[in-house]
Amino acid sequence: MATNFTLDSLAEIVSIRAKASPEVSYTAKLLKDGPERSAKKFGEEAVETVIAAIQNDKKALVSETADVLYHLLVVLHGADVSISDVMEELEKRTSQSGLEEKASRKAH
Repeated sequence: MATNFTLDSLAEIVSIRAKASPEVSYTAKLLKDGPERSAKKFGEEAVETVIAAIQNDKKALVSETADVLYHLLVVLHGADVSISDVMEELEKRTSQSGLEEKASRKAH
């Protein structure tokens, strides 16, 4: 099943919901509570994703990965970092092999 829904689509939804009242928007509530809350929630979802992967539970892995991506975008939004910034960094890193890129980071 092909989909046109992208991380940019999700980032836009996060941005819109961030402007809503925290009484009606979970995104706004996470952001209102400060970076610690959204980062902690992201971490919790990341751990749940790891557990699903270790247990080879594909359904849970899909669900938890969706949670991770959403919470990551909330953290990024709260820090005023765009998904485009992250994608640009990934593009730079993929212009060489992973081993070359890792070695270049150690040289700095």
